[in-house]
Amino acid sequence: MSTDTKNTQKSAYSDFHLQYIAGTWQQGKDDSVNTDVDPYNGDTLVEIKQATSKQLDEAYQAANAAQKEWAQKTPAERASLMYNVVNVLDQRQDEIVDWLIKESGSTRIKAMVEFGSARAITLEAASFPNRVHGEIRASNTPGKENFVYREPIGVVAVISPWNFPLHLTQRSIAPALALGNAVVLKPASDTPITGGLLLAKVFEEAGLPKGLLNVVVGAGSEIGDAIVTHDIPSFVSFTGSTSVGKHIGELANGGDYIKQVALELGGNSPFVVLKDADIEQAVKAAAFGKFLHQGQICLAINRIIVEDEIYDDFVERFLAHVKTLNVGDPDKQDTAVGPIINEKQVKSLKEKIAKAQEEGAKMILSGEIKGQVVPPHIFTEVTREMDLSRNEVFGPLVGIIRAKDEDDALSIANDSMYGLSSAVFTADMQKGLRFARGIRAGMTHINDISVNDESNMPFGGEKNSGIGRFNGEWILEEFTRTHWISMQNEPRQYPF
Repeated sequence: MSTDTKNTQKSAYSDFHLQYIAGTWQQGKDDSVNTDVDPYNGDTLVEIKQATSKQLDEAYQAANAAQKEWAQKTPAERASLMYNVVNVLDQRQDEIVDWLIKESGSTRIKAMVEFGSARAITLEAASFPNRVHGEIRASNTPGKENFVYREPIGVVAVISPWNFPLHLTQRSIAPALALGNAVVLKPASDTPITGGLLLAKVFEEAGLPKGLLNVVVGAGSEIGDAIVTHDIPSFVSFTGSTSVGKHIGELANGGDYIKQVALELGGNSPFVVLKDADIEQAVKAAAFGKFLHQGQICLAINRIIVEDEIYDDFVERFLAHVKTLNVGDPDKQDTAVGPIINEKQVKSLKEKIAKAQEEGAKMILSGEIKGQVVPPHIFTEVTREMDLSRNEVFGPLVGIIRAKDEDDALSIANDSMYGLSSAVFTADMQKGLRFARGIRAGMTHINDISVNDESNMPFGGEKNSGIGRFNGEWILEEFTRTHWISMQNEPRQYPF
């Protein structure tokens, strides 16, 4: 850990074996235990006795009670809390980065990127209390005035993922709280600390009133469905796989109450290199966009699509560049590819490697899988019908597809059930814009990677990549409710 004085002034957070419910740190009461391990060396980081459905209910009751008073706070008070959180994040930066490395297997490079993103969305959220506003609309009824209010939505259920646990949790809880809501959070089982308990410590230190943020670590069999179906939450924010997202969508609309949802799901991002592109720049971008966090990002480049005329040149340069990447210990400054999150994911990647070879893809780069460290694997002669092209990889494997021309490249890019992010490289900006607008996705980046997230820009996908948008004014609409109130200022004449 760095010896930066601003971070050594404070002692390390502790008590990560406890739940954070109703503003207190308490023992889980379920019989099961979450054993949180370092994916690189297998060391046990903490053992957490998990929560029961009764404790989940306690969290919801506390959130519901606290939210009513919180919603009445002035915009300045809620904004001030967010600025306090930013200050705590800055003071705790080294500690947080170290936890990301040892719990989620983040390389130091990725951990710093994630910390910056979490900080940015918190700073953006500080502006939300003063940006949310209503409207006054004219009426065709004499003597009537129409008011449209934006109110807090109430209690928000957040279910966060393990791949970017700090940021993808904070991008929901910071805006939700800033807008006057309360939160009950269930972090991913692989990252209960960086995906929840660590943020609870940060908000607690920043002065968040008790009950507004609850972090409940529990088994899916005990609280997985209950966090969605409970009567109290009005909104469910989920980031994760498409299959689980579909289930959550069904649960949210299958009980006594219909709940609003934001679902950020799987991706199959195309990275298109047109024949006039700067090949060297495209190669560097492709390597970073594919292998950042071992490819375990919903936005990660999943398919590299290259026009025929430059295909062989691109492959040769890409192979040479990827061979220079350092693989192994995520704590080292120069490591590009670290460990896969768990053994289940490693097994899945081994199956994908075998499947690609069975289907006729040519493996031009591989390496020995050591523990949970999977080195980059590159495949050529990949076609759009292969499993490597059809499904999300979520690991350091990539297929390079040959496109006949620009039209064929666009057709291949759109040939997917997913539509989260995408990218295209070209020297012609007008061509790039035309091509980008032809891609059916929530996000497309010209001459950059598909892995992009800015706190003031709409983040979300199309098709099976989810519904809803995060960040900026788009999250303002998600986490508030619209209330039309009319005022009849003079007696109205009714027909009977």
